[in-house]
Amino acid sequence: MANIADHADGDPDSTALIVADGRTISYGELFGRSRRVAALLHRAGLRRGDGVALVLPNRPEFFEITWGCQLSGLYYSAVNTHFTPDDVAYVIGDSDAKAVFIDASMAELGSHILATSDGVDVHISVGGVLPGWRLYDDTLTESDAAPPISDGSEMLYSSGTTGRPKAVRRPLPEDGQGSWAQKVLEYSLAKRYDMTPSSVYLSPAPLYHAAGINYTMAVHRVGASSILMPKFDAETVLRLIEEHRVTHAQFVPTMFVRMLKLPEDVRDKYDVSSLQCVIHAAAPCPIDVKQRMMEWFGPIIHEYYGGTEGFAGTIIGPQEWLAHPGSVGKPFSPVHVMGEDGAELPAGEPGELFFEGGPAFEYFKDAAKTASVSNDRGWRSLGDMGYVDEDGYMYLTDRSTFMIVSGGVNIYPQEAENVLVMHPKLVDAAVFGVPNDEYGEEVKAVVQPVDGVETGPALEVELIDYCRANLATYKCPRTIEFDAELPRDPNGKLYKRRIRERYWQGRPSRIV
Repeated sequence: MANIADHADGDPDSTALIVADGRTISYGELFGRSRRVAALLHRAGLRRGDGVALVLPNRPEFFEITWGCQLSGLYYSAVNTHFTPDDVAYVIGDSDAKAVFIDASMAELGSHILATSDGVDVHISVGGVLPGWRLYDDTLTESDAAPPISDGSEMLYSSGTTGRPKAVRRPLPEDGQGSWAQKVLEYSLAKRYDMTPSSVYLSPAPLYHAAGINYTMAVHRVGASSILMPKFDAETVLRLIEEHRVTHAQFVPTMFVRMLKLPEDVRDKYDVSSLQCVIHAAAPCPIDVKQRMMEWFGPIIHEYYGGTEGFAGTIIGPQEWLAHPGSVGKPFSPVHVMGEDGAELPAGEPGELFFEGGPAFEYFKDAAKTASVSNDRGWRSLGDMGYVDEDGYMYLTDRSTFMIVSGGVNIYPQEAENVLVMHPKLVDAAVFGVPNDEYGEEVKAVVQPVDGVETGPALEVELIDYCRANLATYKCPRTIEFDAELPRDPNGKLYKRRIRERYWQGRPSRIV
């Protein structure tokens, strides 16, 4: 198990980060800057187990700070930059953060944090001056003032789509091998995906997301180079793959869709032959989308399923997936599919997925939520619905909270979303239940058309007919509306609840 200190010592000039503007940052530079961050925090009184919050976009200082925390025994919480100001302040307070780093572009949010975060001792602005905040570069001191190296850990918060965000917290590591998540991912990158120090990794994910922060820090533990993109852009991804001869990349299904929607002449002008391994997760991927990506990139696409909590997990390689299309793989630990009555269901029957085993964790300061994920047998659930086939391969259908119950029939909206997103006139789709006086709920879709497409009744009929040609009628939307852009997190999470709430104002709903 390595970290950036090992690579800074063994090969200090090797590249740790490639910034989209062309700059490179070596392992020696990254380690040196991280030690200066550690010295700053230690001088401010932070000690092992204390908390630090980062409210930053994708920029290189992010990893100077996280590695500074990781190597000085601190918990660090990367805050979703799309949270409301109140949610950002809540996370800072809930995490017991004693230091906060914020991007200088967030002046209004910075003022809100100063007014609401009484427990914070250190306020630092990155990339520019903010009133009331100390400038990042001015605060860094010599690294010899840093504390001895002692492993810390990430403490990441949920998206907050179903109420206040909650943090997943694990005990600090005692074995000198890094956080639990990074240790697992380093092993997987090196042993399963054949990553070496000569590899080049690309992920457009926001760094506040578990995949963005933990995978990139695991890449640093391997000693490979990582490309830092400010945000996802389909054509820029292809350009960077060609320019830097990217060997490993990670995406989410919505990114696949947007790359596939590029004009064919744009896709064809970039050389992606350097790719050896592409990883994806975060949401069920439509079968057609993944098949088309396999045809384009080659049979090199691997998939995993899991949560920050760590107790649920599967992986599946490209050849396995081609033999079991739509599966997310075989679970690492025994999985049980449970019906609404609490009875275990047979192979092929969908229900809520419960997993045995897994590492210890807690939702920080929320014992009730921690207990709520377990059933009376000690099995734990992320709230996902799915089934297991006769060969032991697991398939996802949807989140339990978004299952539609229409006339007593359970409908999983992911199926209709997967169909609609492949229509050439659409780039995104959200399917959910809306009130129906006779059946309780009926299926509805809100979709995002391709730029320049004319919307209206004719397109609505075309889309409904398209859906019915590919799915049973009862699973298809009865009505469709159009939005210029659906609310998605930059890492692909669809904030479906925000759309659904429009149609349930003043009406009782199963989802609270």
